[in-house]
Amino acid sequence: MAYLQMSILSQSLMRTVPVNVILPVDKLVFPGMPPREEKPYKTLYLLHGVFGSHIDWINGTNIQRWAEENNLAVIMPAGENMFYVDLEASHNYYGEFIGRELVDMTRKMFPLSRKREDTYIAGLSMGGYGALRNGLKYHETFGCIAGLSAAAIIDDIDKRTDDVPVFIESRQYLESIFGDLSKVEDSDKNPKWLARKLAAGNAVLPKIYLACGLQDFLLSKNQDLQNYLKELGYDVTYDEMPGGHDWDFWNCQIKKVLDWLPLEGRQAGISSGNVGI
Repeated sequence: MAYLQMSILSQSLMRTVPVNVILPVDKLVFPGMPPREEKPYKTLYLLHGVFGSHIDWINGTNIQRWAEENNLAVIMPAGENMFYVDLEASHNYYGEFIGRELVDMTRKMFPLSRKREDTYIAGLSMGGYGALRNGLKYHETFGCIAGLSAAAIIDDIDKRTDDVPVFIESRQYLESIFGDLSKVEDSDKNPKWLARKLAAGNAVLPKIYLACGLQDFLLSKNQDLQNYLKELGYDVTYDEMPGGHDWDFWNCQIKKVLDWLPLEGRQAGISSGNVGI
């Protein structure tokens, strides 16, 4: 399994951004098994949560092994604590970076499929919000979207105050990310607004996977979101299971996401995990 750590200069952000890549180009198969057909790889753009970075998914889950088994390329960018949205005042066009620039650049760099049906976006918590927002906004690029414990915080964002124990929940901080909070609900920073606008048109709707732990503080918001999307006519797969807002839950769920995606089918390769077999 090729695991690449790189930095790219982003025009959308006007700075260098770390990106990690899983690319199964060096996969070895067991004797007698057919090699993979030479063709571009299906690709998952995978977003981390708040306080995290581009190394989170590698450190917290088995995504590297499961990506290799499924012949799936995985692109994991650094998103800081910026919620993957665009803010003109600070030239933080994270939505444009995730939804357009990163896809275009990695397709030039690696043998990735350019087909919508082979291109997916997913994330956890803040990254779950980012996957939904950008998967819907750039629906012509992404055929499937997955949000795990998605930070569905837009409905009441204008009611936030600064009297909170954690800075990322404060009104002041959210204004630095989203701008005028009174305008967020009816804008492309709201996944519900994007979903409603998309459903009203003639576009092909992306398929959506949502999951949340039964002990997660975001459970009710994810339940509401999946009901809202289903009422609009989206093909939504929703999963609840015991668990909190933690890596045990996300490790289990990213495996379920890969099982849900229309991938090639699992085929284990030769690695240090099966020496002597």
